[in-house]
Amino acid sequence: MNAFNVSNPQVRDALARLSVVLNGKDDALVRVLACIFSNGHLLLEDLPGLGKTTLAIAVARLLGLKFGRIQCTNDLLPTDVTGLNIFKMDRGAFEFHAGPIFNNLVLVDEINRATPKTQSALLEAMGEEQATIDGTTYSLPRPFFVVATQNPVEHSGTFPLPESQMDRFMMKVSIGYPPRDAEREILRVGSRKDELDDLPALFDPEEIRGIQQTIEREIQVSERILDYLLEVTERTRSHPNIAAGISTRGAMSLLALAKTTAWMQGRGYVLPEDVRALAGEVLLHRIQLRQGTEDVKREILRAIFQEVPTIV
Repeated sequence: MNAFNVSNPQVRDALARLSVVLNGKDDALVRVLACIFSNGHLLLEDLPGLGKTTLAIAVARLLGLKFGRIQCTNDLLPTDVTGLNIFKMDRGAFEFHAGPIFNNLVLVDEINRATPKTQSALLEAMGEEQATIDGTTYSLPRPFFVVATQNPVEHSGTFPLPESQMDRFMMKVSIGYPPRDAEREILRVGSRKDELDDLPALFDPEEIRGIQQTIEREIQVSERILDYLLEVTERTRSHPNIAAGISTRGAMSLLALAKTTAWMQGRGYVLPEDVRALAGEVLLHRIQLRQGTEDVKREILRAIFQEVPTIV
């Protein structure tokens, strides 16, 4: 369940450019790009000041995506997310004003500070790529991604995400502290956020959609790989210490990321190691234990992968 080496030239070029403004974040960048190329939503959970917001902005710029940002507070309203109809006196009619959700990549900062009612405004958008306001359903731009952030240790004034919301995030990623040498360089040079404006777009929305379609249609998955993935999924559902195992959406996310992993390594077919590569980021936030800590959850998942035969 470790990261992997990237050989795809497009992705390598993107990583090289992103690492200029996000020094020491290579592992996180690989995971973020894999999630986006898999057409999934991402939850960044880490301590403040480690570059979560900068990462989201940099990725949006590099991929040529229209960017929107929602800063969550406990007085944020659902209409602050989706938009609302405003009555125009001069026209004698209502006019719809789109909210920040109508962008390609939407950064939802400190998502767990929004109330459950406001959090629920994201569910339809994340699940169906549409938003319904006052009975009218509007399609969202394609591609559409939500990148949400939250602080894992601060609980005052926060509202934990329900299981239905967590399951809509394809991955949960932790950036972590940078290596010592990278942090030394950050301290020596200072913040490079001003370079975000000069970050060139290597892609555009249509190219991103093209890559997603290529991965979905052309990366081959054998029946034995499907059996391997299903065996892992079923063991999470039957384990005595797991109260709720992996959903079908979770299994689909794991398969999509396995195909993207193969594509990023220049292969046209999925191997068992592709399934394992990002399994922790896909599965851990979906598993609910009867009792135990996050470390216990990791040990259970590691044991499941060790027990399932990988001969394909």
